[in-house]
Amino acid sequence: MKYFILVPDGCADWPVPSLGGRTPLEAAVIPHINELARVSETGLVKTIPDGVEPGSDAANLSILGYDPSMYLTGRAPLEAAAMGVPVKDTEAAFRASLVTLEGGGRYEDLIVRDHSSGEIENGDAEELIRFIDRELGDEGLRFYPGVSYRCLLVTDRLDIKCKITPPHDILGQAAGAYLPGDGQIRELMAKSYELLKDHPLNIERVRRGKPPANSVWIWGQGRKIILPHLEDKYGVKGCMVAAVNLLKGIGVSAGMSCPDITGATGTINTNYEGKAAGAVRAFENGADFVFVHVEAPDECSHNGDLDGKLKSLELIDGKIFKPVTDYLKGRGEPYRVLVLPDHRTPVEIRTHTSEPSPFILFDSRNALSADGTKAFSEACGARGRFFESGGDLAEYFFR
Repeated sequence: MKYFILVPDGCADWPVPSLGGRTPLEAAVIPHINELARVSETGLVKTIPDGVEPGSDAANLSILGYDPSMYLTGRAPLEAAAMGVPVKDTEAAFRASLVTLEGGGRYEDLIVRDHSSGEIENGDAEELIRFIDRELGDEGLRFYPGVSYRCLLVTDRLDIKCKITPPHDILGQAAGAYLPGDGQIRELMAKSYELLKDHPLNIERVRRGKPPANSVWIWGQGRKIILPHLEDKYGVKGCMVAAVNLLKGIGVSAGMSCPDITGATGTINTNYEGKAAGAVRAFENGADFVFVHVEAPDECSHNGDLDGKLKSLELIDGKIFKPVTDYLKGRGEPYRVLVLPDHRTPVEIRTHTSEPSPFILFDSRNALSADGTKAFSEACGARGRFFESGGDLAEYFFR
């Protein structure tokens, strides 16, 4: 038996007036996923437990059967695990996102304009975060470059219990109301702005029409994470195909292989074909289970880019879903397929919600009679089976 999970991050949404009241899933041209939906189980799953923030860290752990209220300590420790960044038992890892702030005057009055600094290139991000590390870091406070804007801070000095709002939740708003209560963290963020706003690289980025990465936004903190391995949990040898370190960190922590896919970026301009090829290669190399994560729909939602979200769904359908499922069908052995977003990210509000996610679940041994009313959509999911948690769905999928 082979198992394939495809997660188009944040693809579920709300009805959009400009789409005639349809959601992006309903409006996108995704014939291959919808064809399988007609002979699949459909439904909704609550990936975000009550009281847990609706982040991709919690939601993807949930999909794999790890209760985030039990295992999740923060986003940054998962990214550190993927990057091989050492985090001592006495330390915490924080996300140090490179963001774009606009305006003048006090740091508190600046507007959070872009949580990704225009999806800053890896080389530019590395130069800027290395500069910040030289200026603000020391042995007990270390900055590390990641993928694009997703950088890290590891330290034993800052308040791990301090509540800090993710920058993608406050786009277009003044920073002041969302700055952390911890004075040291606020001071680091403000100092980073003073150092970065006139950095030659940012001056050059503005000259080229790109947003400057003019501040570090510190958030997503937690202690080192320890997960039971997936093979012990479900008896499957797994592979995580993803661009972003958050997902790779989940994979590493769960004992999965995590191949690097050339050109995989975590944006709409990613290597879709490379991810499909990576999934097929993993199966051929003996994996029982492959989890493919695609960040593009979520990033488009955060950017308010409806057209990009539709396009990303169509690219996922044609360039990832079809070739992988064609491969599984051609093997001539049983397989199961699960397609679902980790959470919803409505374009209208540009951030995550805790609403249940729609799914389709196909079993080649028990294909259902074709039903032309079924599709991969929020409305169709609402008419199907409901799972109270990601763990319940994972147990059903693997067992």
